[in-house]
Amino acid sequence: MTYDEVFTKFKDMFKDADVSKVKEHLAYQFNITGEGAGAFYAEVKDGKLSIEPYEYFDRDALFICSADNLFKIISGELDPVKAFTFGKLKVEGNIDKALKIKELMK
Repeated sequence: MTYDEVFTKFKDMFKDADVSKVKEHLAYQFNITGEGAGAFYAEVKDGKLSIEPYEYFDRDALFICSADNLFKIISGELDPVKAFTFGKLKVEGNIDKALKIKELMK
């Protein structure tokens, strides 16, 4: 899977996400390792979700993992806490805001 395919798949998975009830600003960067490596971000601002193929330096949290593990977490096949515990997912930044990513995945 190429970076473009990873980004497109991620964006498609969240195209119908309802973030209208998220009142705070959330900014997440995803650094994909291995196959399809690259960086992109997701931002919730004013009740709207933006996903762009760029780095976001003023982010709340940074998630580092393979594309395979990212998609398993999103689909519910891999528990994010277990992924973190076993080193399949690294998280940097504001942990409280990082945990709020669950609101996007509903």
